[in-house]
Amino acid sequence: MKRTIRPGGSTVTGTPYTPAVEAGGFIFISGQIAQVGDTRQLRMGNITEETQQVMENLGKILEAAGLTYDHLVKCTVHITNLQFYAEVSRVYQGFFTGDPPARETVGVKELPRGVNVEISGIAIRG
Repeated sequence: MKRTIRPGGSTVTGTPYTPAVEAGGFIFISGQIAQVGDTRQLRMGNITEETQQVMENLGKILEAAGLTYDHLVKCTVHITNLQFYAEVSRVYQGFFTGDPPARETVGVKELPRGVNVEISGIAIRG
């Protein structure tokens, strides 16, 4: 059995995209970008603001599942320029009270909608 998780009571997105799926006690969170809420607006002033929005979006999905950042066990970070690595890592680290989850960072040529960072995650219930 699987269960779809959508933050803030949002329903169908009109795209082949599901924010998160829970199965077997794990929550698989789709790649998050700097989209502001249910709008099409992106928060892309600089890499710090963009990463902040991405992490807030992850948090909203975790909250919808009744979890926190500390339930994340694995994240994947995609960035369009590896020079962003240190700043993305600094912002990312600020969302965890203890050791952050396992992760990898992958440099990519481009990401959807022209964003510079996308982060997906796997959380565990319990």
